Amino acid sequence: MHPIVTHRERLLLYLAVWIAFGALLAVVLAFSGYGSLRWSLLFALPVSVLLGAQALWSWYLVRVLPPGATSLPRFVGTWLGVGLLSLAIWVAAGLGWRWALRSLGAPGGPEPAALAPLLLFAGSIGLLVSVLGHYMVAAFEVSRDAERHALELRVLAREAELRFLRGQLDPHFLFNSLNSVAALIGSDAAAARRMCFLMSDFFRKSLGLGTQQSILLSEELALAETYLKIEQVRFGERLRPRFEVSESTVALLVPALVLQPLVENAVHHGVAHLLEGGEIKVCARRHAGLLELAVENPCDPDRPASRGTGVGLANVRARIETLFGNRARVDVVAQRERFCVLVVLPAMAAP
Repeated sequence: MHPIVTHRERLLLYLAVWIAFGALLAVVLAFSGYGSLRWSLLFALPVSVLLGAQALWSWYLVRVLPPGATSLPRFVGTWLGVGLLSLAIWVAAGLGWRWALRSLGAPGGPEPAALAPLLLFAGSIGLLVSVLGHYMVAAFEVSRDAERHALELRVLAREAELRFLRGQLDPHFLFNSLNSVAALIGSDAAAARRMCFLMSDFFRKSLGLGTQQSILLSEELALAETYLKIEQVRFGERLRPRFEVSESTVALLVPALVLQPLVENAVHHGVAHLLEGGEIKVCARRHAGLLELAVENPCDPDRPASRGTGVGLANVRARIETLFGNRARVDVVAQRERFCVLVVLPAMAAP
């Protein structure tokens, strides 16, 4: 379907352009002495609208004859042949309309021999401008389709990356949790059994939430608390969780499972390497349209330089960059005895 015909606003604009063309042609006729201004308008406006209707066919030929994919002889020959045929039809229609005006009682106007060259010249200009305009519209549509296709590819790539990154979370957590269970089986079978029950409850909750791109911060915090309860079975009083959460943040949306890998790192790269254990602090506050999430833990001052990052932190950073780009960030503050990860996100309220 023609892009002008399918939109009322475009059709009205197109009609206005050809009416203006007709008015200009009428002025040329009147000032050239071919007839009065009244007769010139009665003649020029209808034939110009007819030329505009004829010019609509050029859209379909534009689609068939793209400049870069058509040989020059075929391109020039087709347009020249079709253009001459259209001009012949239009000139004949114009001369017929001149005769009709005289029959309807509107005498005047030039003789056919003088009118035909003027119609041929005006029609050539009108058709040429129409063809160029249609080529511009076609180029715009091709560019828009290419941009839309590129955007669709970027969205698909981002979704694939997010699915991959989310898919790493549960296996990574399961691997570490099974190691914890294995460490308890020999020394405390009852604790190992209790830990298995807590893990079952955790995975039942996380599997449903993990399939969503965004969840409430309150749900994310509940998962983090459940995880820390699991680890408290193993570490006992050595692991001391502490939550500092502002009430204005609990109803905000966050990427699913964004805190759990950070809390997991805090346990396995921090508290687990200290005989006396330590406090893991989870903070959430809202500031200037941003949500700030922080996970802080003690760490061994003699740890290797690479310790304290892990798969979980890399995963969270990649997900945040993929989802928000430069609108969010993940900062790491690694001191001698403290390690803190700060996640800054846009503060998004639930719909």
